[in-house]
Amino acid sequence: MFMGISVIWDKEFGFMKEILVAPISRASIFLGKMVGDSTDALIQGVIVLILGLALGINIDVAKFLACLPVMLLITFGLVSIGLTIASFMGSLESFGAIQSFINLPLFFLSGALFQVQSLPGWMQAVSRANPLTYGIDALRTIILGGAWQPLQPLYVNLAVVGGFDLAMIVIGTWAFSRMK
Repeated sequence: MFMGISVIWDKEFGFMKEILVAPISRASIFLGKMVGDSTDALIQGVIVLILGLALGINIDVAKFLACLPVMLLITFGLVSIGLTIASFMGSLESFGAIQSFINLPLFFLSGALFQVQSLPGWMQAVSRANPLTYGIDALRTIILGGAWQPLQPLYVNLAVVGGFDLAMIVIGTWAFSRMK
């Protein structure tokens, strides 16, 4: 989600004005930035997986390759949030504050650090409203297989993350179309 900072930098140095007057649609600009930033985020995730292998986590090549499209799917929505917020922000400081306000609850309530099933009932409900919860659950289902008791079947997790991505891409292209 912090990849949206590139939009703030582009605005600050006037590069965004040059991009916005180009004879291409703003939706294309948004999608290009989203795919580029998602690629960066995916590479960071691959590095984490490789570090896990170096630390002795047992993951075979098939599971590793199955994780990549899921990771990319997750990054599309999260990067779109960052780009959407950045399209409304004018300074790095305000972007960082808003980004942390959104990023930290999404992460802590996603089940990445602990199982959602162990939370109190009201927090479980909040976690189930978090799209990142479904992405984490999908990755755990792929990596851990039968050793993991998923919250939802894999296809439901992927459908929720995909729906979230689609919604965020629509909102992001709308935000970019209004950017000055």
